[in-house]
Amino acid sequence: MQSIRSALPPEQTVRELARVFALLADPGRLRLTAALLQAGEMCVSDLAAVTGQSTSATSHALRLLRMHHVVQVRRTGRLAHYRLADSHMRMLFDLAITHIGHVTDPHRQGRRNDG
Repeated sequence: MQSIRSALPPEQTVRELARVFALLADPGRLRLTAALLQAGEMCVSDLAAVTGQSTSATSHALRLLRMHHVVQVRRTGRLAHYRLADSHMRMLFDLAITHIGHVTDPHRQGRRNDG
C-alpha cells in the first residue's frame, strides 16, 4: 500500500487537476476547445460563430481557460488569437474525444470492455 501511496501525485497537483477537469465540465468550454483542436488557432469572433455562443460568453470562457493554462493567446493589434496551450492539452482532448467515440460506439454494445 505504501508504494502505491508514494506513487500518487502530490495533493497540490490533484487539486489543480480537479480544477481543470471541473472547468472543462462545461459544454460551451468543451466546444471551444474542440474547435481549437480542429483549427489550431482562432480569434474570439470566429470561435463564437463556430460554437454558437455570444462573443461575450466566448471571451469569458477563454479567459477562464487561459487562467488555468488550457489555452494561450497571441495578440495582433486588437485581435486575440487563441490556441490550445500545448501538445499535452491537444493529446488530452484528442484522447477524450476518441474515448467517448469508443465507449458510445453502438457496435461495441454488449462486448467486454477491453480498454
